[in-house]
Amino acid sequence: MNIRTSLRTYDRDALCCGAPCWRWAYHALHSADKWFINPFVYEEPIFHENGMDNPENPTSVILSDAQLLSYLDLIEKKTMNYLAFLTDNMLYEKPENCIYTRMELVLRQYRHLSFHTGMLNGQTAVATEKFPMWVSETDQFVDDGILFGRYRKGNLSL
Repeated sequence: MNIRTSLRTYDRDALCCGAPCWRWAYHALHSADKWFINPFVYEEPIFHENGMDNPENPTSVILSDAQLLSYLDLIEKKTMNYLAFLTDNMLYEKPENCIYTRMELVLRQYRHLSFHTGMLNGQTAVATEKFPMWVSETDQFVDDGILFGRYRKGNLSL
C-alpha cells in the first residue's frame, strides 16, 4: 500500500540524484522482483532493458506510472505466493545457485523497498508540502481515496 501510494503521489519527472524519480521507482520495484526470491535464477520482465535497473544508466525505455503500478501488481502477487509457500526452516536455506539465505533476501528487500518508498515520499513532501499517506496496519486502513495525511486509519477499538 505504501509504495503504491508513493507511485500515485510523486512527481515522476522530478530529479533525485540526477535521475527522474520514475527511474528510482523502477529500481526499487525491479529489485523487489529480482532479489526477494532468488536473484540468481530470475527472468527479466519483457520491458526491461539491460542496465535499466540502475537509475544512473541511460535507457531508451520509459515506463508510465500505469506500467509501474501493473508491474507492482505482478510483483505483489508473486511475492505473496512465495511467502505463503515458505516455512520457518526454509528461511535458513539458500535458494538454488544463491549465496544468501531466503531470510537475508526477504529482509534486504523489505528494507530496500521501504528506503525507496521513503525517498519518493520525501521528494513528494518537499515539492507539495504534504506528506503522502502511510499505512502501518492495513486491517485498520480506510480506503477513501485520500492519498495525503500522515497516517490514515479507521476507528481503533481499544
